[in-house]
Amino acid sequence: MTQGRSALAAILIGPPGAGKSTVGALLADLLGVGFTDTDAEVEAASGKPVSDIFIEDGEPAFRALERAAVAHVLANGDGVVAVGGGAVLDPQTQDWLAGRPVIYLETGFAAAAKRVGLDKPRPLLVVNPRATLKALLDQRLPIYRRLAWITVGTDDREPEQIAAEIAATIAGAGGSGGAGGSGGAGGSDEVTA
Repeated sequence: MTQGRSALAAILIGPPGAGKSTVGALLADLLGVGFTDTDAEVEAASGKPVSDIFIEDGEPAFRALERAAVAHVLANGDGVVAVGGGAVLDPQTQDWLAGRPVIYLETGFAAAAKRVGLDKPRPLLVVNPRATLKALLDQRLPIYRRLAWITVGTDDREPEQIAAEIAATIAGAGGSGGAGGSGGAGGSDEVTA
């Protein structure tokens, strides 16, 4: 199924603990638009928490649900979207995000490790969480950077400050999501799901 672009103000990407969900909700409030978190969409579709999907069904099943959620939101959503940290690993998702108003919430290792905490249900960080988080960051950082229209540092900053900076940048760009209204690294005008 092929669908055209939707009216998205911002798509937030970044590692676990970057603040995508928190900043996304605040940003949506500032912009007066809706907010969607693709992890919440996955949970609604599956009827169980992300951590349970990983444990009971495995990561491939989760990634398939995540890919479908991202495709649906990018084709039909509006406002602000928070995309799960690992969704960018999927080449199709990368294609869908290219040329869109993608905001990379940049978070250093120390801040990410502190924010994710070892007592929270982060399914990919169960075994040797520090080493796993480092490996995740090493793998994903080049992709986050390549897809980003805007990169916003989050270390030692409050979510409200981050959301305000993004809102000001979007307003300064005329709400267009980048030069020529496309933002990001260029790409297709269509989402195929």
